Amino acid sequence: MAKPSITAVVRDETPVRYVETADELASIRTAWQELETAVGSLSGRRFLGAFDPVAGWYRACVEVHDASLATEQALPEAVIPGGSFLRIRLRGEPPGLYAQIAPAFELLHVTSERDLRRPSLELYRRVDQVDVLMPVSTLL
Repeated sequence: MAKPSITAVVRDETPVRYVETADELASIRTAWQELETAVGSLSGRRFLGAFDPVAGWYRACVEVHDASLATEQALPEAVIPGGSFLRIRLRGEPPGLYAQIAPAFELLHVTSERDLRRPSLELYRRVDQVDVLMPVSTLL
């Protein structure tokens, strides 16, 4: 696999509903299953994972949607802070695509210092595309 390119991006804050769990793979899988059950149809929705490796939490999130279901409305709501991020865009087919996420974050960590005040993000753009985003105080 070729070394992925790192891009500096600025994101707006994002209102979400979420399922929170420990930052452990088995728990994360369960959180995604719970979120998908609450949301129902995944079509046309934007999903992201937000996590704080220092605090140890992971949130499987869906962007707030005007016509959300009652089951989705029962989930906690939060705002993912915007700001400057370093991004690696991953492409591939699941589950191999998901196996690329942790190594991409490792590459970002050796590239720049993480802004500890904001969570790191996994933005699920399509079934075959994930943006890995690490918050930084200043862009490269």
